Amino acid sequence: MVYQAKPFDPLTVKATRKDRVAYFYDADVGSFSYGSSHPMKPHRIRMTHSLIMNYGLYKKMEIYRAKPATKQEMCQFHSDEYIDFLSRVTPDNLEMFQKESVKFNVGDDCPVFDGLYEYCSISGGGSMEGAARLNRGKCDVAINYAGGLHHAKKSEASGFCYLNDIVLGIIELLRYHPRVLYIDIDVHHGDGVEEAFYTTDRVMTCSFHKYGEFFPGTGELRDTGVSKGRYYSVNVPLRDGIDDATYKSVFEPVIGKIMEWYQPSAVVLQCGGDSLSGDRLGCFNLSMRGHANCVNYMKSFGVPMLVVGGGGYTMRNVSRTWAFETGLLNNVILDENLPYNDYYEYYGPDYQLDVRPSNMFNVNTPEYLDKVLSGIFANLENTKFAPSVQVNDVPRDREDLGDVEEDTAAAKDTRGGSQYARDVVIERDDEF
Repeated sequence: MVYQAKPFDPLTVKATRKDRVAYFYDADVGSFSYGSSHPMKPHRIRMTHSLIMNYGLYKKMEIYRAKPATKQEMCQFHSDEYIDFLSRVTPDNLEMFQKESVKFNVGDDCPVFDGLYEYCSISGGGSMEGAARLNRGKCDVAINYAGGLHHAKKSEASGFCYLNDIVLGIIELLRYHPRVLYIDIDVHHGDGVEEAFYTTDRVMTCSFHKYGEFFPGTGELRDTGVSKGRYYSVNVPLRDGIDDATYKSVFEPVIGKIMEWYQPSAVVLQCGGDSLSGDRLGCFNLSMRGHANCVNYMKSFGVPMLVVGGGGYTMRNVSRTWAFETGLLNNVILDENLPYNDYYEYYGPDYQLDVRPSNMFNVNTPEYLDKVLSGIFANLENTKFAPSVQVNDVPRDREDLGDVEEDTAAAKDTRGGSQYARDVVIERDDEF
């Protein structure tokens, strides 16, 4: 196999097939703060939402506020004592939990802040309810940008992540789907998700990330899983400065081969925005369209898909890219000129949608990438046969309050009908 990067044509990123999209957003999520000097800003989700609304994308999809995840739901993956700790610790009583803070890795990178448990439950609830709607065929794509926190472990916070909403979402999908594919385009390795499913063939994890003296330090090519899960963890270790054309020439062959051989019936795509050019903590050189090409490529397979957020520490770039990708998922190419929105001043001086690449040097040589791809394809040769699936009774669905029309006065306004009833009315393509 000879590696070849074709020039990246931004015009190839265009809408493909029409899907029913369910979008999950909780207005409270932007109010949480890790601290003024911390790079992780939940406010970016509020900025993204403002762009999505002002571009008129709400007319194209169903918008939901998910029911926050309960302790019982969180404990489907996390340990009881860890979730209990998250629910009780606050900045005011932190001194009482010094021993637990060390045990659960809560401190500098993962500080205790006001509303920490609520923040986790919003993130987890969106991914679980999105998965539940996909299970029941209520949508083709579910979006939860408050999710994507891929570093959290069973009993440990890590890399700004406390609750692994992705694992909870995949557990929900596994109740209906024999095989689930997880794809991670964050600049950091998706170690928490890989670790959770390292011994099973029912979930294949595929992470494209910077490797070599970079957090979390895991995700080399030969980490492929153990026991039944051997060869079902795929790692694509990349180097600094990877650009759109190079990324596309690695992403599409790897994912194309996985889709062909593994044949998942559901996909979870983590869209971490720290792989974009100019990120505060990242070292890749992807433009908005290069990043969005991954979303568009996955959409083209027509497999039920849960799309979640992740990293991204230059807020204006993350919000622009996630808004553009939301447009693609709704078959809309957004206008280059940003509409006026609540955070318009963040996007100066040009007030344009695009996130452009820089002149950063690409350290990923053709020889290196050829070696990586050859190793991945050799490992995938062992996964040609579909994995065995244990036959179980499907447990009761996660309660979905979105399907029940609320009669409360707060949900109604003078136009008549409930807020939910109005939200599910989607603008037809021939409306005007």
